[in-house]
Amino acid sequence: MSEYAIHQPTREELSKLAGATLLEFGTDWCGYCNRARPLITQALSQFSYVKHLKIEDGPGRKLGRLFKVKLWPTLILLQDGMEIGRFVRPESADEIIDFLSSSKSNISQH
Repeated sequence: MSEYAIHQPTREELSKLAGATLLEFGTDWCGYCNRARPLITQALSQFSYVKHLKIEDGPGRKLGRLFKVKLWPTLILLQDGMEIGRFVRPESADEIIDFLSSSKSNISQH
């Protein structure tokens, strides 16, 4: 079973999301993504109000191109559908926690 959603939301659908959403672009076969998976889960456990969407990326995947994703995993934080931050290839849960914490003043907890 795929960890990453093959069906991709449209940019219009994402722009209608209320509150904070973390987009995670990657693939199931990516070693970097597999190493980051438990780190992301651990970090997000402290931010229960942040929605988490795992989106499969790769050739022909328009959403990743729209967000100019180059490396996996790429984490893009949206607030009410607008990008407010991104983090690429996290190496520890603390890095992700710091990233989300530094964005906290821009995040509403709907």
